[in-house]
Amino acid sequence: MALAALLAKRGVAPGRIVLVDAKTLEQASRDPRTLALSHGSRQILEQVGAWPLACTEIHQIHVSRRGQFGRSLIDRSEHHVPALGYVTRYGDIVTALGAVCQRAGIAALRPARVLGCVEQAGHVELRLAGDEPGADADGAGRPLRAAIVVQAEGGLFDEQESRSQRHDYQQTALIAEVRSSAPIPQRAYERFTEQGPLALLPQDGGYSLVWCARPDTARELLALDDAAFLAALGQAFGGRLGQFTHVTPRLGFPLGLNAGERGSARTVAVGNAAQTLHPVAGQGLNLGLRDVSVLARLLAQGATPAMLGQFNGLRRQDRALTVRLTDTMARVFANDSPLQALLGLSLAAIDVVGPARGLLAELMLYGRR
Repeated sequence: MALAALLAKRGVAPGRIVLVDAKTLEQASRDPRTLALSHGSRQILEQVGAWPLACTEIHQIHVSRRGQFGRSLIDRSEHHVPALGYVTRYGDIVTALGAVCQRAGIAALRPARVLGCVEQAGHVELRLAGDEPGADADGAGRPLRAAIVVQAEGGLFDEQESRSQRHDYQQTALIAEVRSSAPIPQRAYERFTEQGPLALLPQDGGYSLVWCARPDTARELLALDDAAFLAALGQAFGGRLGQFTHVTPRLGFPLGLNAGERGSARTVAVGNAAQTLHPVAGQGLNLGLRDVSVLARLLAQGATPAMLGQFNGLRRQDRALTVRLTDTMARVFANDSPLQALLGLSLAAIDVVGPARGLLAELMLYGRR
């Protein structure tokens, strides 16, 4: 939807753009997952009129290592931005972008699934099927011919075909919303433990929790009652926010890296269809929005294989750097080796050395531009 909206904004006729989605807009709009948008992502959404969103601003990011000396604090005031990031729900982004696409007159086939894709010399032919009774009659069962096909949804890590870079982190992400007795407004936390990162993102007076742990530990945590879970969270995180007092029902998702350029002369993948990342540092959706920002600029000049070739070249450095950053953080910090003391010192050094802290913040705000 972001790509479609950007194409229309750049002058591509809405009649040349079709969205194909397995979910209805109503179903997707109810998705409660929490996401952290970077300042750069806000700028992209602003371009198409999908901002403001219901969100909580992040003014500070506190990064630390459990049980070790050293921490780094990144503050918006050092980087001259209104916020380092914005915590919002997936459904709110979908609602805003859906409204933009509808106002622009962009056609959407929902619910519909792509059953097959055949590439010819001058076009790509998709075979579609409605996913449930009542599917759009114009899309169900009929071929759809396009100059360029963009895959923008990759699904969950454990359901994907392997790409050139693949690694199973042997971690599960526990997702929930929690409240504490002494919250610090607009400060996000990334706390590294021996089993993986634990992130708390400020949202609606409480926090969105992403707790990465080994699968057996995650199963045990999911099985706990609320009081025992909150006690375990307090032990893992510490007392910076007082006592944890409330938790919503929890969900768990397997984590892995699955990345690599995918496509052909007339097909291309963006977002987690091109790179599924570990959620550390919250870079997945932001990297995907940077993908579509570049792709929209190129396709507005011409829906041709030459433009897709340029796209892969232009996006290679940012993608590789972001994959390397998140993969390194996920692997190196998630253990209990003696090197962890050195990692704690590195966090302290980042906090003291302004240029190092600035580079880290720049990557989180905008990616590699």
